[in-house]
Amino acid sequence: MHYKLPLVFEPQPEGGFTVTSPLLPELVTEGDTLEDALENVRDALVAVIELYRDMGKALPPTWQ
Repeated sequence: MHYKLPLVFEPQPEGGFTVTSPLLPELVTEGDTLEDALENVRDALVAVIELYRDMGKALPPTWQ
């Protein structure tokens, strides 16, 4: 099963990128390059999904 999740890559003045998602406000990560940031999104997403599961919170319906 595949899901689509909107991501916002924001360049930082000191270099690198911060990544957030408007659908999952708990998802915040960063990376030195776009590639690093995208790779870190995967780990952050796993952590957010585990957090939602532990809290008994459903994923946003527009994402499922």
